[in-house]
Amino acid sequence: MHDIWNPWHGCIKKSEGCQNCYMYYLDRMRDQDGSHIYRTKNGFRYPLQKDRAGHYKVRSGEMLRVCMTSDFFLEEADAWRGEAWEIMRQRPDVIFFLLTKRPERVAQCLPPDWGGGWEHIFFNVSTENQRRADERIPILLELPFRHKGIMCAPMIGQISIARYLESGQIERVLCDGENYGGARPCHYDWVKQLHDECAAHDVTFVFCGTGRRFVKDGKLYQIEGNALQSRQAHRSGLSYQGRPMHFDLYDGWGYPIPESARYQPYFREKCQTCGMRPVCNGCSQCGKCDI
Repeated sequence: MHDIWNPWHGCIKKSEGCQNCYMYYLDRMRDQDGSHIYRTKNGFRYPLQKDRAGHYKVRSGEMLRVCMTSDFFLEEADAWRGEAWEIMRQRPDVIFFLLTKRPERVAQCLPPDWGGGWEHIFFNVSTENQRRADERIPILLELPFRHKGIMCAPMIGQISIARYLESGQIERVLCDGENYGGARPCHYDWVKQLHDECAAHDVTFVFCGTGRRFVKDGKLYQIEGNALQSRQAHRSGLSYQGRPMHFDLYDGWGYPIPESARYQPYFREKCQTCGMRPVCNGCSQCGKCDI
């Protein structure tokens, strides 16, 4: 996927949401150990890679999801994080989506010139149930980031975040169910509550997928396949577009990049009913769908 940057791979399970970690599952399928943490060889400098014409492969205005097979603030990655920060510093024209279950480590892991935060960094905490929401979101609200969000995934319990949304700091909330082996159910009523709370505070809410087990009106549905789960999430109508997010992006010379000059996602017809569309970089037009 062209919207993911994994400078390192592997993780140490942190909380209840890690029980059926998709990365561990996929690594087992390849006879690998998900707890083995290593710096990626070809992917570490992905944001700086260029094509044959000398243009960056990651275009100005794109959003890169960072460490989707690890945690950016993992202690075992401390030796590599400084170089990763430097790569992000060199691409102030790209939005970097950071997600962690370890917000308590963040303050000590920021660059020395961080100040109030870099404009092109979008920091999110992962909260799978109320216990973790109440543990991590207060830390999120105290950290110096210009853009903040919450990811309720895998959602394995009812979560209320209304009192945190009152701060006005949260710009977007994502929600998804659980997948792969041992998936625990996600309930429609839980998702609806998040939708209602976000709508009341005009915060964008994106229901990305139902997960493999979804409960609605007391009935348990088994929904196999990410594509179907995402379509069902879209059909629910629970996503909500709140006040727009805006990132001030700059080119290598320090000049602002206007919206008209930024990357515009391309979506195929099948993308129109995908729950992930509001947060997706769109189709990379690699040609595989046409084969």
